[in-house]
Amino acid sequence: MDALLPTTKHRRGRRTARQQAALDAPSPYLLASSEAGLAPVFDSGDPVILDVGFGTGEAVVAYAAADPTTRILAVDMHTPGIGDLLASIGELGLDNVFVIDGDVREALPSIPSGALTGARTFFPDPWPKKRHHRRRLIQREFADALADRVVEGGNWHIATDWPDYAEHVEHEIGSSPHWRGGRIERPADRPVTRYERRGIAAGRAAIDLLYSRMAS
Repeated sequence: MDALLPTTKHRRGRRTARQQAALDAPSPYLLASSEAGLAPVFDSGDPVILDVGFGTGEAVVAYAAADPTTRILAVDMHTPGIGDLLASIGELGLDNVFVIDGDVREALPSIPSGALTGARTFFPDPWPKKRHHRRRLIQREFADALADRVVEGGNWHIATDWPDYAEHVEHEIGSSPHWRGGRIERPADRPVTRYERRGIAAGRAAIDLLYSRMAS
């Protein structure tokens, strides 16, 4: 049984007309985080990547357009960003992106064991204050729960522009017997997102980490 994982409240935020229109329109790509709700993601047999905390969806859209044979299950709690991604799915005619509006820690139990070929977590909330570190997404419990859903040999790509968070990731995932890896050079194919551009402007360089799912 998965460990009980903490949840975070939705971040509603102000929405543009484009975002609101996409949120209001029915979409077959906005799914409920239940086993039945997620069934359309896995019904084709195509590889499925879990994208956690996609922001405005820039990276998701770029990856989806570059590789239409891989499906992306994108999960976030930021309502305006969900509106952005749904709008992009419609505008670009993408049929390989599925969206969950919710906490990935609540959705994960509904994903079948070994159903994911990999995962991405780009620029998660760093919760920089020490008293808030327990709110960070990447913890040992989450790493273990995700490992059960990722096939052996699948990769988990993480990026952050907070050195302290990178060290936290190394400690938490490094303590799990299910993952092996660490820091890597920035992959040339990783899209530069709005958040990363803001970090670069503030003098923060991105740190990429890549972990592989080990045999049980």
